[in-house]
Amino acid sequence: MTRLGLGLKLAYGAGDFGRACYNTLRMFFYAIFLTDVVGLDPLLASGAALVALVWDAVNDPLVGLLSDRVRTRWGRRRPFFLWFSVPFGLSFLVLWWAPPWSSQAALAIHVTAAFMISDTFQTLVSVPYLALGPELAPGYDQRTSLMSWRMFFNLAASLVAAGAGPELIDAALGAGLSLRSSYLVMGAVFGGISTVPFLLLFAVAREVPAAPPARGPGFLGTLRILATNKPFVLAGSVYVLNWICFDLLALMLPYFLLYWLGGGDLLARVSLFGVRLAPETAAFGILLATAILTLPFWNSLARHTSKRSAYLAGMGLWAAVQAVIGLLPRDRLSSSLWVAALAGLFTSCAHILPESMFPEAIDWDELRSGERREGLYYGAVTFIRKLATAMATFLALQVLGRSGYAAPPEGALVFEQSASTLSAIRILTGPGVILVLVPVMLLAARIPVDRRRQGRIRSLLDRRRALRSSRSGNIVKKKYRELADGG
Repeated sequence: MTRLGLGLKLAYGAGDFGRACYNTLRMFFYAIFLTDVVGLDPLLASGAALVALVWDAVNDPLVGLLSDRVRTRWGRRRPFFLWFSVPFGLSFLVLWWAPPWSSQAALAIHVTAAFMISDTFQTLVSVPYLALGPELAPGYDQRTSLMSWRMFFNLAASLVAAGAGPELIDAALGAGLSLRSSYLVMGAVFGGISTVPFLLLFAVAREVPAAPPARGPGFLGTLRILATNKPFVLAGSVYVLNWICFDLLALMLPYFLLYWLGGGDLLARVSLFGVRLAPETAAFGILLATAILTLPFWNSLARHTSKRSAYLAGMGLWAAVQAVIGLLPRDRLSSSLWVAALAGLFTSCAHILPESMFPEAIDWDELRSGERREGLYYGAVTFIRKLATAMATFLALQVLGRSGYAAPPEGALVFEQSASTLSAIRILTGPGVILVLVPVMLLAARIPVDRRRQGRIRSLLDRRRALRSSRSGNIVKKKYRELADGG
């Protein structure tokens, strides 16, 4: 088995920096940007988010299939980084521009279109990037190691985006810009930063030559492939539900910090090591810094036990922290800091292990079919994840809107939400996430591929690739039947 060098791990890991900046800003701040800056009613915002996120889901399998079939002198995945990294960076400006219109319908149409445009360019670099990972790291523990490096950069970028984003907005406000213009400044800064890593990855990474693409299975054939792959059904379901939990928590945390713990004070500050910071900067900074520091722990635990066991331990910790969040009293902004530290412990687990378990399903499929279809699988699981996230976002914003949520008047520095809205914010942020975590743990406990089975799969795949004869094909089929039966 080829050993992964440190340079390759760094190059691939750094590629996630731009994706993480985009996704972190959108996860943590876009909902409150729509309701409190654009001025869009939460009920309309939920509809706009649903339409945009459905498109977000639909374009992933399309790009996945496209990246499986592209053939260039640079490979299948790398050309997307060269072609679309700059448009991806520019799409930040489209996403964070708040138009000065008074019509709610016009604002809803604009938000939907802006989200769809920016997300299309994000997908054109993200799906090929994700599909490249299993090709670079074929081994069971190699994947955990590579995902640890990727998640180091992911969490580092998330730390920068979540921490510096609010401070950039405050700095722009201090320079005399409006709140709308301040968000655009933030988008321009992070859009420029996010372009560079993909161009570097294009220059450094090299792809493994792939077999010519087979004829596409069609829509029903694709569904049949996915449905009959038990490791994919289980690992994919865990991956999807895991990220629904994280997306829901990220969506609600700014509301929770501002209105439940912060008492509606838009200029509230907390002290962190003697520095006065925006609550979002301090809380997200502590959460993500703790997550980065605990990455080696989860990597080591998975190596010494199994990915499944380590993941179940992390999810149990997550459920306990969510219960604590739901019990926090009002107007206790300083308590957000130690809760953020606890949340950072499970954040690294939730980032690394579902990502490293999922590629085993692709190996399982190759053993059965003889084809490598990373793009199909990553496109499909991202499609399902985003559809589910779209529904979760829609329902959360619907609950928020129907609870009586009101945007602060322009220029207001302190604004109180109604009692029903505050209750909705607390429940969605705490107990609401636990309801999704329970099926995540039940499904994760049933994932069948462990270190031993994945090693056997890789051994059979290596033999088939090496021998390239009808006899070797029969050996592989026989061994696969034994493996599928639990042998």
